Amino acid sequence: MILALSFIESPIAVIVILGSILVFALYYFNKKQVILRKLSKTRRKAVASLKTNEFVKVHGKALHVVAPLVAPLSKRKCVFYTIKLEKKVSSGKSSYWKTIVDEEKMQDFFLEQNGSYVIVRPVPSPKNYKSYLVKDEKVSSGVFNDPTPEFKELLKTYNIDSEGFFGFNKTLRYEEGIIEVGEKITVAGIAKWKTLNEPIPEYAYSKIVELISDEKEKLIITDHPKALKDSRHSI
Repeated sequence: MILALSFIESPIAVIVILGSILVFALYYFNKKQVILRKLSKTRRKAVASLKTNEFVKVHGKALHVVAPLVAPLSKRKCVFYTIKLEKKVSSGKSSYWKTIVDEEKMQDFFLEQNGSYVIVRPVPSPKNYKSYLVKDEKVSSGVFNDPTPEFKELLKTYNIDSEGFFGFNKTLRYEEGIIEVGEKITVAGIAKWKTLNEPIPEYAYSKIVELISDEKEKLIITDHPKALKDSRHSI
């Protein structure tokens, strides 16, 4: 009897253990946690004390270099946004979320810290950065949940109908993360001092620091508040 119970319980225990390992792996290796761990081990420095070729993180206010981007749903001015639009699809007795729009746009921007400036130039291809933006706008629609006028307008932009064949609302969900102009963010990269070709208004110096990437270290860009956690050797 004991042997029989052990035989039954053993596979269950294995499944529980494997399930726990999978949950931990999904958490530990997701993009947000990878970025936050990297930043927690990266030295924070004031802009004025940055030295060429050191990999550092800088906290500061994001400012646009050229006309800022406009976020698709919230219509806020920003220098970086990421959006995802998904549709619920039924398959037999089950259903799943199918991604129909997954978009990320960014532009060069300044990081201002106490009157000092850093310039950041994220490039999508070949991608020179890793990023995580807090999703601060979320909307959805469904059979008994009409899309907002703003959501309908966004769907039109991407040529997506909000209703199905029989006039019922499609089950859709949307999330948007942005780096708004003036928002405090964290960027990590390799510091390079460069001479300015054109002066920056209200900036009295002829040189500026750019945070760049190389083959080993990519730029890291995030507005997550936990990125403010400093390493022991921050200056």
